[in-house]
Amino acid sequence: MGVPGAWDDPQAMQERGQELSRLRGELDDLQALERRTADARELADLGAGDPDLEQQVAADCEQVAQELDRRELDLLYADPYADHPALLGVHAGAGGTDAQDWAEMLLRMYLRWADGHRLKAELLEQSEGEEAGLKSATVRIAGPRAYGRLRAEKGVHRLVRISPFDSQHRRHTAFALVEVDPEIPDTVQVEVDEDQVRTDVYRSSGAGGQHVNKTSSAVRLTHVPTGIVVAIQNERSQQQNRAVAWTVLRSRLLARQREQRAQHLADIKGDVASPEWGNQIRSYVLQPYTMVKDLRTGHEVGNVQGVLEGDLDGFIDAFLRWDSGRRTAA
Repeated sequence: MGVPGAWDDPQAMQERGQELSRLRGELDDLQALERRTADARELADLGAGDPDLEQQVAADCEQVAQELDRRELDLLYADPYADHPALLGVHAGAGGTDAQDWAEMLLRMYLRWADGHRLKAELLEQSEGEEAGLKSATVRIAGPRAYGRLRAEKGVHRLVRISPFDSQHRRHTAFALVEVDPEIPDTVQVEVDEDQVRTDVYRSSGAGGQHVNKTSSAVRLTHVPTGIVVAIQNERSQQQNRAVAWTVLRSRLLARQREQRAQHLADIKGDVASPEWGNQIRSYVLQPYTMVKDLRTGHEVGNVQGVLEGDLDGFIDAFLRWDSGRRTAA
């Protein structure tokens, strides 16, 4: 940061300053851990045979072990876009109205998770279901390791419960697809031929006030060669929605490019699964028993309500370890 002329590009220096702050924080934490370990060793030597001191040493060692476990997880964020904002999309799949309701429940779960980790969540687009729930929604979640953590969630999610929309109170199964892509900054070049992108404008739907509903402020971009469609209606002006839509489109196109390059770069998108039976990565069972189980890692918990309120860290940590082991084996 002290190189002459470095401040000629303020935006680049701002990003470099953020990186410096992050690295200093990591270094401070590691040095503090080193000191705590040395103190525990000294206390163990002094307290040999003293039950009270031995109990204190055991407690200190347990704290150090927990911190080391957390540090081990930090090493698993190997993806180059781990610290980028995540563009998370939820799409109702098989299951009719139950699937649309399930999509809304998942969106709420991720918003609760983001709020619990003090990450900034911004709803970019949502399409409401005919009777209840959502057909689809896109949210931008920004903060430390946003994409690095949320990439664990991409795939098909399955819900089993007594349907509130069935007058006979029968058990129903519903599916929803979760897509997660890293937001790509303007400094990363993604080749997009504007002649191959069709732009449509239309009136926004849903809540938002008279201005949102009476003007053609919503923007839909369709990348004709790939069929990727991005619709944004959250902002008040068409110009703002257009800018956000292009950012999302570029991010999804980069994900597609990385998917097509080679197997070690295919992790951004993975296999595109149809949101229906047999393709799920995780099952949420409310009837006849309660359990959430990730079918990739085997991690499961019985507190379904806690998970739906945003308690996802156990599943995310298990995925990171599972994915690291898979990469090592490959």
